[in-house]
Amino acid sequence: MPQKTSIYEIHDEAFRQLIVGSAAIEELYSDCRWAEGPVWFADLNCLIWSDIPNQRMMRWAPDGGVSVFRSPSNFVNGNTRDRQGRLISCEHGGRRVTRTEIDGSITILADRYQGKRLNSPNDVVVRSDGSVWFTDPTYGIKSDYEGYRTEPEQDTRNVYRLDPESGDLEAAVTDFGQPNGLAFSPDETKLYVADSASSHDIKAPRHIRVFDVIDGRRLSNDRIFCSLDNGLPDGFRVDVKGNVWTSAGDGVHCFSPDGMLLGKILVPQTVANLTFGGPRRNRLFITATKSLYSVFVATNGAALG
Repeated sequence: MPQKTSIYEIHDEAFRQLIVGSAAIEELYSDCRWAEGPVWFADLNCLIWSDIPNQRMMRWAPDGGVSVFRSPSNFVNGNTRDRQGRLISCEHGGRRVTRTEIDGSITILADRYQGKRLNSPNDVVVRSDGSVWFTDPTYGIKSDYEGYRTEPEQDTRNVYRLDPESGDLEAAVTDFGQPNGLAFSPDETKLYVADSASSHDIKAPRHIRVFDVIDGRRLSNDRIFCSLDNGLPDGFRVDVKGNVWTSAGDGVHCFSPDGMLLGKILVPQTVANLTFGGPRRNRLFITATKSLYSVFVATNGAALG
């Protein structure tokens, strides 16, 4: 049986080495409709995240509090940074992946595949070679709440790789129910991808799959990495030791590199996404329904991606 202590649920003793027992969850903001897509800007000492239904992106800074970063946001969901520090975002409204340039202008990276519009790009990571990998479920076109209701043009819901040199878009995986969060292992030899199809189909799996990355381009050896016992996997991140910290119905679940549940951080609201930040990347920022939370941990987030 797991042991509960304050905000933690210990499933394996190894989890105690990854948490700060005296740390508390801090609620930093509580006026979102559906908080998502947190990304840490170390050079600016701030966090940016999405409030999808409210059509805005928010900024939190330790000394400056909360302000609006961008509004309207075109229903931006997931965010990351590329290797030049530029913001990469998934727009439900535009059904595209964009890059915010240093001067604030926006460049479209991908909005079509094989001549047809994408569904609604959801989450995104950038590999060290500059390739952009993103998921494309249909959440942003299912209703007018997080985008614009319409019928999908793509026959499948894919994981894509955008080539940094040619700009060519390739479908790396095409058999997901609803691909969602994704992250590379610290050495980039593995790619983890969540399937959140159980959000609209209770019979669908609620698991994270893992693939071997071949030559930085292709994925192989598809297998189930882990399944959740509460809620579904949405966004997640990986720490320097290869542990996977994923969103869940009751908080944040931490899995070892071999897929064993180590423990949970219990959060008052359903968690959508998370990221490591702070000067030492040892502060976990958590977007959960209407709120932004944070908690310090005893590990550090892996590099970008």
